[in-house]
Amino acid sequence: MSSDPDNRLKPLASNATPVSDTSAGIIKIAIHAVGGQGGGVLANWISDLATRGGYAVQMTSVAGVAQRTGATIYYIEMVQKTDKRPVLALTPAPGDVDILIAAELMEAGRAVVRGFVTPDRTTLIASSHRILAVDEKVLPGDGRADSPLVYEKIKLAAHKTLCFDMESIASGAGSMISASLFGALAKSGELPFSKDLFEDVIRRSGRGVDASLTAFRGALNYDEGVPLVRFDSAPKVIGGDRSAAPVGPARLMAQWQSLSDQVTAMPEPVQKMAMAGLRKVVDYQDTAYGAEYLQTVQLFLAQDSGDSTYTLTTTAAKYIANAMCYDDIIRVADLKTRASRERRLRREQQADAGQIVQVTEYFHPRAQEVCATLPAPIGRRIENSPRLYGLLNKLVDKGRRIRTDSASGFLMLWCTSVLKPVRRRLLRHRVETDHLQHLVNTSLSAAEQSYPLAIAILKCQRLVKGYSDTHARGQSKYRMLIDALPALGGQSASAEQLSQLLELALQDESGDLLQAELAALTVNA
Repeated sequence: MSSDPDNRLKPLASNATPVSDTSAGIIKIAIHAVGGQGGGVLANWISDLATRGGYAVQMTSVAGVAQRTGATIYYIEMVQKTDKRPVLALTPAPGDVDILIAAELMEAGRAVVRGFVTPDRTTLIASSHRILAVDEKVLPGDGRADSPLVYEKIKLAAHKTLCFDMESIASGAGSMISASLFGALAKSGELPFSKDLFEDVIRRSGRGVDASLTAFRGALNYDEGVPLVRFDSAPKVIGGDRSAAPVGPARLMAQWQSLSDQVTAMPEPVQKMAMAGLRKVVDYQDTAYGAEYLQTVQLFLAQDSGDSTYTLTTTAAKYIANAMCYDDIIRVADLKTRASRERRLRREQQADAGQIVQVTEYFHPRAQEVCATLPAPIGRRIENSPRLYGLLNKLVDKGRRIRTDSASGFLMLWCTSVLKPVRRRLLRHRVETDHLQHLVNTSLSAAEQSYPLAIAILKCQRLVKGYSDTHARGQSKYRMLIDALPALGGQSASAEQLSQLLELALQDESGDLLQAELAALTVNA
């Protein structure tokens, strides 16, 4: 959803059909939930709550596309039981919703855009945390929508708003967000049921009761004076918490300590970023790779005399680590077979110790990824032979589903992950090493003439990520920017122009706008 500050997030109350007398007494609730958030559980709880409270209730759902390209909308209507059988609607109508529950901030914004939230009647209950939409992810740069703007718009659109970080409350209790949303619903006072009845519904569900009750009470007792509202939280670390103290054999711990001492010896402004980069690189490969990382950072530190904040070295510490930790099949297999991932999946699904959890991984390898995982000479030979490359692509270019909860599926990925020690001999590593060397040499050369330009060049690494077509497009745009350096203005102007071109490239997935802009610069040079 776009975050247009003027036109997108406006309620459609003016076009809403007035509620007729035939709907008097009916409570209408819409739930917008993203896959995996327990929206169905929440809807069932509300339906059970109404039934136990003496209400006739009807619940329907419209399933969206998996993950974040769409959300499931659950709709509930309830009315006090009488001698007459009520006729209830199957879907929500714009301007005719009493309570809108959104399990994520942008879903609340979407509900406003669709007219389900109106200032004359709707109580909006929303969690302020974010789950990035597909449109936000596809941009090479930071494509996140303006969350504070959405927050302000939904407050204006609703009659009453409860919006705080219910995801943190739920995760802190070891539960799903459905439980804290249920607590926020009780807190709103919009339903004619007691707190005890809400809790009784959770108890009777018979699954994860203690954790769900903790999350429910956390939201119910949330103090609106406490600044718990959170926007655009830091992404979760995949593969474990790299801030945790490392543990390992004495030999490896001695090597780690030696590397840590080198970081400690660096100027104070550099240490935090250098340590984060070191942890990332060592986690990705090994301590020898960490030593290579620090050696490269030291090259920039030796030339860094621009200011006392050591901006050049700090920037280098960040982007060198990102360049060294490129995405490849080995990395994917490593992350998917870690014990920490299995624990996280079980926690998210609220699976008890004795329950079986099935995990299906989706892969679509192509000849390019296979060649990248071969020894460099063999991979190059296949890539340079159209016949061999075509045969290989016919063999591997198909979607695959691998059940990693099975011994065979897990073993397949685990055998791929243990290729880590030979990664330096593989074609992909050679390609990424050449790219890193080019980035370092170009930035260091520029630093001799222009400190800001050297920093701007390092930041061009933001374009290079992923693998396959994503990686190829990023590399192409990176080369276009670097090749355009001679056409830019003077040294001070070059840094500013390069930064502007980088921002354009990050918002331009295809690269067409960047090409046009660079062509104009060349003509005017």
